[in-house]
Amino acid sequence: MVYFQNSGQDSGAVSTASFTPVFKIDDFLSIIITAEDPEAAKVYNLPQPATSSNQGYIVGNPAPFGYLVNANGEICLPVLGNITVAGKTRMELEEEIKLKLHDQLKSPTVQIQILNFKITVLGDVKAPGTFKIPNERITILEGIGLAGDLRMSGVRKNVLVIRDSVGVKKEYRIDLTSKDVFSSPAYYLQQNDVVYVQPNASARAEGTLWKTTGTIFISLTSLVVSTIILITR
Repeated sequence: MVYFQNSGQDSGAVSTASFTPVFKIDDFLSIIITAEDPEAAKVYNLPQPATSSNQGYIVGNPAPFGYLVNANGEICLPVLGNITVAGKTRMELEEEIKLKLHDQLKSPTVQIQILNFKITVLGDVKAPGTFKIPNERITILEGIGLAGDLRMSGVRKNVLVIRDSVGVKKEYRIDLTSKDVFSSPAYYLQQNDVVYVQPNASARAEGTLWKTTGTIFISLTSLVVSTIILITR
């Protein structure tokens, strides 16, 4: 199967929109604040998870410490209190926190990461599942690649992306056979996006036929077995 079939028809470069994750409700964020004086910055960070050891080996994996964005789109930082984060980009939130720390720390820096950035790929792909994305940046092509690519029966011209945007479900349709995929708003996947690949008509018909014939076969088998039992009694 051929992807991007109309690529190369013009000499213009395909424009790919830049992507910066926007924080959402239920995101789990790691926020680390540092400054020239590390001791002064400690009070603005969560305590480090404790680990126990046994004869030099660490016992168990410590749970990650972070901030869960609540239903109001807020997190609660030590000392600074509640801050609204939903709808903001990483750069916007970092600048806001640094501004709050300006009079309290010298040369503060803020590092933010989404700890639960994941996508789900379902439908007619070779290995459907949910995949954690550590670098928070993935395209729909890379997501499909994680799922082992589409099967031959997968519909490439109508791939569905379902996205939760501020509590509202949005749907995007993508044609993988066209280079227009690069300019789609769903080319870069966001956290918790769901990609669904539907099977073509032949695959759906085959599945329905197998289900029907399978049911008939089981019924006939049961009838034959019952008849044999009655005859041999």
